[in-house]
Amino acid sequence: MAKRLLEKQKKEIISYFIEGKSIDLLSNDFDCSKLTIIRNLKKGLGELKYKEVINKFKISKIPNVKQIKNTNKKEDNQKQSANKTKIKSDFVAEESPQEETFFSDGFIEIMPLEHDFDNQPQKDISSVPLSQINFPSTVFLIVKKEIELETKYLKDYPEWQFLPKDDLERKTIEIHFDLKTAKRLCSKDQKVIKVPNTDVFRVVTPILLSRGITRIVTDDNLICL
Repeated sequence: MAKRLLEKQKKEIISYFIEGKSIDLLSNDFDCSKLTIIRNLKKGLGELKYKEVINKFKISKIPNVKQIKNTNKKEDNQKQSANKTKIKSDFVAEESPQEETFFSDGFIEIMPLEHDFDNQPQKDISSVPLSQINFPSTVFLIVKKEIELETKYLKDYPEWQFLPKDDLERKTIEIHFDLKTAKRLCSKDQKVIKVPNTDVFRVVTPILLSRGITRIVTDDNLICL
């Protein structure tokens, strides 16, 4: 279940974020997930202000032209120094031939590697299996007024934009642990329904999969059906 932050902590998170503290550090300092940090920042600052601060951090990390020139100059000096050292070493080697070594014939045998490499496709490490999730006793769903499930694609959630393109095309349903949050996100043509028995998600998994729904989105987790 998502960690509840105190109002004082939410204000501190916003203040530290504006001063330049990263989301990773804020997550560690306040002992909660990055999604919880992002959600509270967007709620406290607004979507537009949040993006402005993020963009400001990105721009500040871009090296200026002077820094790039200095770096390139340093690399050129290092290359010239390395070339001079090599020429000097080759000259000394010619003047003072060494004893014949094991490598004098220019050939060395390398034994073949005897190892079975794992060629399986990369596993999905972003989502958590439904069997490993401990839901609270009651959760809330936002549905259309006709009591139809409100489905979205993963690409509709900014916090999951880092996923591969194929994953972003997955259909999802979203559940909420807090009634106030659910009501705040509910539009006029929608309504919030209470789910008092969360085992229902495990029971209806085959039905959800048949409709192409393969993920459940919560405040802190992406759940794999």
